[in-house]
Amino acid sequence: MARLLIVHHTPSPHCQAMFEAVIAGAADPDIEGVEVVRRTALAVTATDFLEADGYLLGTPANLGYISGALKHAFDVSYYQILDSTQGRPFGLYLHSNEGGEGAVRAVDSITTGLGWTKAADYLIVSNKPSKDELQACWELGATVAAQLMA
Repeated sequence: MARLLIVHHTPSPHCQAMFEAVIAGAADPDIEGVEVVRRTALAVTATDFLEADGYLLGTPANLGYISGALKHAFDVSYYQILDSTQGRPFGLYLHSNEGGEGAVRAVDSITTGLGWTKAADYLIVSNKPSKDELQACWELGATVAAQLMA
């Protein structure tokens, strides 16, 4: 069975709503053979990354950058996963009232260094997520999970 790891930092109700929509899409019953594993960015380990076949990253943009929690997740895992996770697909959902460009640059830099493959367009939401934006979160989760189906 393939494994999709969702690494998230959800400090606000807006981030939580996006996270729940992403999970609902990834866990859609029509997507078979994919286990969805959720880890907070402060609790994820290198082993979690190594055991996964694909990734969804969720973070707010704080002061023009990814959350410190998501940065920490990569700081403690990067060299342990560098050679073993290349080519794996990933997606990103980001809540940003301002400074989303810096957060996108950070994710691009990290994932390029790891050799990961962008599986879907990044999803960036400002303010309270609309119904359409939550649907886009659902679709992001489903898209990345479907790519892992055997």
